[in-house]
Formats: sequence, C-alpha cells, structure tokens
Amino acid sequence: MKVYGITNCNTVKKALDWLKANNVNYEFHDFKKLGVSAEKLNEWDSKTGYEKFLNKQGLTWKQLDPAVKDSIKTKADALQLLQQKTSMIKRPVIEDGDFLFFGFDEAVYQQHFK
Repeated sequence: MKVYGITNCNTVKKALDWLKANNVNYEFHDFKKLGVSAEKLNEWDSKTGYEKFLNKQGLTWKQLDPAVKDSIKTKADALQLLQQKTSMIKRPVIEDGDFLFFGFDEAVYQQHFK
C-alpha cells in the first residue's frame, strides 16, 4: 500500500497516525521531495477524474493568480498544474490495490482496512 502526501499537512498526519494505530503497513511518497509523475496523475484521473483530487479548498489554489485559475480549461491543463504544484492535490492519496482514496475519512479507512 502506498500513501502520497506532504509531511507537514495536518490531514496527512491524521491519516498516518490512524494507519499506525491500526497496524496498517504503508510506503510513504512525499510530494515535496519526490514530486508526482504525469503518468500517476493520468492514472488517478482515469480512475476518478481529476476534479476529485484537484483541491480548490486549499491555500495553494486560493493564492493562485486568477489568470492561472481561469487558464485551467482542460484535463491536460489541470494535470500539468497539479504536477507543478503538488500541494494542490487533495491528500493524503491512498492506493491499496484497486482502492484509491483522497483525503482522510476515518469511517472509510475503518471499512477498507478492517
């Protein structure tokens, strides 16, 4: 199982704490240190649609120049921006076989991992 995120994100910290407390083994992929490939973003998009993981509620999106926000017209535009600004990806991203989940929801984790 793989968890994608950034270490200073409170939601990622909550998720990792939950996984540790429930003895769920995982490999952590730090977006800040390792980035994210275009292939991985396209894979997630093909499974859920990029709208599911483009975090428009976060500070990074809110601080974007309005012209940049307005320039996001296509999937390719969005994925390119997400690759450049990985902190706009809703996190953590949990990949466990066919299970793909963005964010932390204890009920969802409980259902999947128990």
